[in-house]
Amino acid sequence: MKFDVIPLPKEKWKGTVIPMFTRSNGYYDMEISPLDKDGCKISIIRKDAEKEIVHTPEEYDFPDGLYADHWENAEAFGVVDEQGNMKACIEVCPEEWANRLIVTELWESEELRGKGLGKKLMDKAKEVAVNQKRRAIILETQSCNTNAIGFYLHQGFELIGFDTCCYANNDIERREYRINLGYIFR
Repeated sequence: MKFDVIPLPKEKWKGTVIPMFTRSNGYYDMEISPLDKDGCKISIIRKDAEKEIVHTPEEYDFPDGLYADHWENAEAFGVVDEQGNMKACIEVCPEEWANRLIVTELWESEELRGKGLGKKLMDKAKEVAVNQKRRAIILETQSCNTNAIGFYLHQGFELIGFDTCCYANNDIERREYRINLGYIFR
């Protein structure tokens, strides 16, 4: 299969469900001391999980999909097989007020992982950001998605923030809190 990254026009691909499936043997644990007048201490350390952490689309009430209504001006790119099936995609959306580009979706089918396609998709996001003169690319992932975090770090992203109650009120204990990463154009 050729890995040509092509535009996925909104007229055709809007609403296409992305079967996000993650598995990991580790997670990033977090400890935060209470904030006081002198500050606080935050520690994020990668740890091995007692058992494999698996998340499937069926767990969530809000499945991932292309061109969600709340991502105005999104653009999607991807790889499509000979039968017209999406095999990988990246969706980006401008955050105008902060002059950043948000990666709203990034997905590869299981059979294509580890073949360099993720880099091609991320290179496309970087190209879009440069063409739009954005100052940064941002994205979110979960503390238990260590494979994705490793990929993003390898692509030059860095920690820009986190949210410890984005998904539930006990995200740290659940080992699934939001990690925000950014690629800063310098």
